[in-house]
Amino acid sequence: MEKGSSSPPSNASLRWAILRQAFLSPPPLPSNTDEPSQIDALERISRKSGGGFNLIPHRLLNGHFSERSSGDESRDVFVQYSLPVGRALDLTLIQRIDNCIDLNDFEISSRYDIDSTGLVCCWPSEDVLAYFCLTNSELFRGKRVLELGSGYGLAGLAIAACTDAQKVVISDGNPEVINYVQRSIDFNAGVFRETEVKSMSLHWNQEQPSDVQNTFDIIVASDCTFFKKFHKRLALTVKSLLKYSETSEAIFLSPRRGDSLEKFIKEIEANNLHLSVIENYNVDIWNLHLKFLNGGDTSWPNYDMDHCYPLLVKISF
Repeated sequence: MEKGSSSPPSNASLRWAILRQAFLSPPPLPSNTDEPSQIDALERISRKSGGGFNLIPHRLLNGHFSERSSGDESRDVFVQYSLPVGRALDLTLIQRIDNCIDLNDFEISSRYDIDSTGLVCCWPSEDVLAYFCLTNSELFRGKRVLELGSGYGLAGLAIAACTDAQKVVISDGNPEVINYVQRSIDFNAGVFRETEVKSMSLHWNQEQPSDVQNTFDIIVASDCTFFKKFHKRLALTVKSLLKYSETSEAIFLSPRRGDSLEKFIKEIEANNLHLSVIENYNVDIWNLHLKFLNGGDTSWPNYDMDHCYPLLVKISF
């Protein structure tokens, strides 16, 4: 950008600047430079930065670091989530410090044709999905439940801990993500009572194992419709894993993100599945959305409905 130009740098150039800083670790930019700082750039381009619905309170457990962090104690931590249910119940998830991605993650993404977004943080839509499931716990009682594209698996673990589901399988296509999920399952084993809880490596672009086809009463997923190249296979995965029943359904919570959600909906319809899209599905979530949107809550300064507010999509046969 030329000195004196009033046009800000593009979002793409900001992302490249952040990536360059991450790999090269240059000294801080001088104060008179026209190039924005990494912090300023993140605040501008990151939809996650500085905000979230925070429906499920959580805190870092001081002094609790992962046994796998050998030499890098800042990478993996224990985060305790206090579930908003009638009885006092905490879940502890082993996860990365927010936005901690290394070169090995890129190598895994390339090898398995997956993304690494599940390792970045516990995303706002996952928080909303977990809260929605907890406030509709009767939907899961005695059911076989699958979470797709789980990331750290907050929603699946919350369902397993609080809804008396028969079985909960928490799945993701990234094997590194599944390592984290399984460690969290093992750590919280005492809170699941009679519910069977398993992790599963499940890639939407692959044929699903015959022993899980058409076996799940409920499938849940949050913000899984962002990457358009996966839409067709994701729709087929839902159809192949959802049980043939009038009462079975898939529950997706996803922001519109331009035309991304709309294109996924077309793939669902192309598979002769029924669906409904609901904008206002929970009074607490809706009221928070309105506060963010109208400036009544300034804790999420870059909030906008298209990228941040997850719509409820219910899919059935």
